[in-house]
Amino acid sequence: MNSTEESTDSFTTSSEYQGRPINMNYEDKIDSLIAEMTLEEKTGLLHGHSMFTTKAVERLGIPELKMADGPLGVREELERESWAPLGLEDDYATYYPAGAGLSATWNTELAYVFGNSVGEEARARNKDVILSPAINIIRTPVGGRTYEYFTEDPFLNKKLAVPFIVGIQENDVAACVKHYAANNQETNRDFVDVQIDERTLREIYLPAFKDAVTEAHAYSMMGAYNKFRGEYLCENDYMLNQVLRDEWGFKGIVISDWAAVHTTVNSLKSGLDVEMGTPKPFDEFFLAQPLIDSVKAGKISEEEVDKHVKRVLRLMFTLNSMGDTESHKEGSINTEAHFKDAYNIASESIVLLKNEKDLLPINTQEISSIAVIGANATKKNALGGFGAGVKTKREVTPLEGLKNRLPSDITINYAEGYQERYAPKKEAKFGEVTQSRTETIDELDPQLLEEALEAVRNSELTIIFAGSNRDYETEASDRADLSLPFGQEELIQKVLEINPNAIVVMIAGAPFEIENISKNTHSLVWSWFNGSEGGNALADVLIGEVNPSGKLPWTMPKKLEDSPAHATNSFPGDQTVTYDEGILVGYRWFDTKDIAPLYPFGYGLSYTDFSLSNLTANQKEYTKGDLIQLSVDVSNTGAFDGKEVVQVYVSKPNSKVERAAKELKGFAKQAVASGKTEQVTLAIPVKELAYFDASEMKWKVEPGTYKILVGNSSRNILQETEITIK
Repeated sequence: MNSTEESTDSFTTSSEYQGRPINMNYEDKIDSLIAEMTLEEKTGLLHGHSMFTTKAVERLGIPELKMADGPLGVREELERESWAPLGLEDDYATYYPAGAGLSATWNTELAYVFGNSVGEEARARNKDVILSPAINIIRTPVGGRTYEYFTEDPFLNKKLAVPFIVGIQENDVAACVKHYAANNQETNRDFVDVQIDERTLREIYLPAFKDAVTEAHAYSMMGAYNKFRGEYLCENDYMLNQVLRDEWGFKGIVISDWAAVHTTVNSLKSGLDVEMGTPKPFDEFFLAQPLIDSVKAGKISEEEVDKHVKRVLRLMFTLNSMGDTESHKEGSINTEAHFKDAYNIASESIVLLKNEKDLLPINTQEISSIAVIGANATKKNALGGFGAGVKTKREVTPLEGLKNRLPSDITINYAEGYQERYAPKKEAKFGEVTQSRTETIDELDPQLLEEALEAVRNSELTIIFAGSNRDYETEASDRADLSLPFGQEELIQKVLEINPNAIVVMIAGAPFEIENISKNTHSLVWSWFNGSEGGNALADVLIGEVNPSGKLPWTMPKKLEDSPAHATNSFPGDQTVTYDEGILVGYRWFDTKDIAPLYPFGYGLSYTDFSLSNLTANQKEYTKGDLIQLSVDVSNTGAFDGKEVVQVYVSKPNSKVERAAKELKGFAKQAVASGKTEQVTLAIPVKELAYFDASEMKWKVEPGTYKILVGNSSRNILQETEITIK
């Protein structure tokens, strides 16, 4: 075997963000505490004693382990034994952009800002664990949690996840990274058995989780609901013990998703540490009285219980909720600084998809009236749908943002245009299984339609705010298709008939079939469920105070059947789902199969023009321990200052193994002033070019020629060079 192909089991990606490991300096103290605990007290640390806490051992000074939902910000306080809000006046929090918005920034620094900011808020609310980030790969565009997850690409996923986690945990708050792993659909999520070949698992679905452990030192992981290769993921020895702990060296705790545990002895032995959930009394949880009974019956040893208790106590000492409590961070919440963090993320997330006639940015000096059309102009998304939301004092809507930013002498003529209306949920059949689907009423109200068209006729400029919301894109249910709900497509077409220059702004977290809209409009903008300051950020982009720099974190297909999980007819499965597309997820599928997307992965325009030139690599030949150091010049040839995302893809011609046409292996976001040129440098470890050899369970770098492809989307390669791996 060529030396370059030898095992690279130490395959890691160096990161500028390095987390603080679990504190192992209190082992003797922890052992002495465990020696004093009763079996009942031990099990109290291993299961929910309220909706979001474990049980304290007050006589020994062991506090509750306090948790909170957190992908969009810290959830409001609930009753201890139900999902009912307490109705407090001191649990307001900042609403941050959803995961898709953060990933569209392609900005690792903002990922750190997001994590640090929400970590400060969790700490201010005295939380030990925040159930965030959610980093599962976006396998299907209809996924109910696509809005919440980051991206379809494992490299971009891990590069955002690591700084996010580091930012959280610098505040004495544990990130609970979810949902580990292979949890890529809501349909049948409670029981579906996911089948993924080993190479695909390692190359696509695990890299972000691995780096969360090896780079960010995540303190907790959330086990997913579904099965993987026949075993539930909260009691999956291969995933929790062999991979997570033995291979990656995870020292934290594994927390179940709520009500995702199915056994007592097997779940504990298979690597679960804490069982959370809601459907039954807390003392009936699998790791509550049934665990006590199992120990007494000799089905599991108390030493096994002690092992898991020790992990929980280590976490408490690491977070300074025990031990050095004087060093415990205090945090801050609902502050102007945090609203500014949310604004900064939102303002870099907005994607300009089309701007044919340079209708954007809006010249506010040349107009006196604007028609603002669409219910999404006033829709709030902090609370909505099934799952975690945020109770916030501030959520600026797009209409409010325009009112805040436009000159006072411009008249705004608002019309709702369409109504957000739902039909009774419909049971959709998947093999032998049925699941409720959210059904919408898609007929337009004639009066609302006429009011909207009249506003268009009486205004110089029209902006349509369309898309989706967090009631339609929601946990626990995947969408049936990519159709735009509530009759919006008809509304948009009728508006464009009156004003062909109407600007269309989509607000959604996941792709929709918008090919006809894209063809018929000259200006198309994509925004997200974008947090407390989302409306202000969007208005600033529309009027040119901010030059858009967002890039799509997923592929926008022309139709659902073009996407890999649907082209292979392997979604959603029945009792079992097999990932037949293998490693060809997202743009890998589209680019390799030469299927044209509507908008490709990494795509996003600017109000200025950029060019790339002078791509160079520091060497022509490399060995597996080397760094590939690249430089490329980014020139701003337009009239606006702006930011461009340089994207580096790698291709291996004539590979002896199946490969995608290209894979993202590096990126950098660079600010460039109008008329200026900046040199961007990127370093890619040669080990990043490895594939996973499932026959030997080893990472290998194949020797030979590789193409380095540099551009600003997966479909727009502007510079390329070749290197050789010896």
